[in-house]
Amino acid sequence: MTAFDIVSAVLVLGGSALALTAAIGIVRFPDTLSRMHAASKPQVLGLLLVLAGAAIRLRGNIDVGMIVLTGMFTLITAPVVAQRVGQLAYREQNVRDDLMTVDEIREFGRATDAERGTSDAEERDS
Repeated sequence: MTAFDIVSAVLVLGGSALALTAAIGIVRFPDTLSRMHAASKPQVLGLLLVLAGAAIRLRGNIDVGMIVLTGMFTLITAPVVAQRVGQLAYREQNVRDDLMTVDEIREFGRATDAERGTSDAEERDS
């Protein structure tokens, strides 16, 4: 067993442990925003660690290029998907207000309404 095999095994096991914690977080957390956080952050890092371990194990193989592309695609799409899920959950009012310390979306909406000189009641009437 070489040093590359040991590093590869550690990366794969660490990534698998992070993926497991993400899965547990999705089941255990109380609301959509918390679950979204658990689904995106540790899951992406766990996948990247597993891919890095596989790339080290397959060093010199043509499949390493596909592993790199998979990691790049994950890094590009996961934050966008998490942000869109968060926006949808907020818009559908599927969040627990008692768990939020700061509601920046609502504060931003009030600021833009004040700049336009409109209120929520005026927008509903039109």
